[in-house]
Amino acid sequence: MEGFKRFLLRGNLVDLAVAVVLGAAFGALVTAFVDSFVGPLLALLGGQPDFSNLNFKISGTVFPYGKFITAAISFLIIAAVVYFFVVLPVAKLLERAKRKEEASEHPCPRCMSEIPIEATRCKFCTSEVQPA
Repeated sequence: MEGFKRFLLRGNLVDLAVAVVLGAAFGALVTAFVDSFVGPLLALLGGQPDFSNLNFKISGTVFPYGKFITAAISFLIIAAVVYFFVVLPVAKLLERAKRKEEASEHPCPRCMSEIPIEATRCKFCTSEVQPA
């Protein structure tokens, strides 16, 4: 029983549980955004994208392929919203933060140790250097 308790309290499992809960909440948020704003805007431009009444029959069995088309269109709209409103902005923020980290140090021309770009003397070999 102690091993099971350690397994449950291990960091990875707790992180995964938190991620699943937050993912579900975020999914509900994105769906509400698409239903409240993006869907009505698309309806203004070209009509409501609802094909749920399309179907065909084979030997008395109904195949409602329109529901699949509607779900596929909803998925594409949600994927586009997530990409343009979440993925791109986060990627730009991470890139900007990475550039700031990279620009904070440069190598000393004598000993090749990393020193701050504002430094006028290397803290490793004590050579005078030009600030970058």
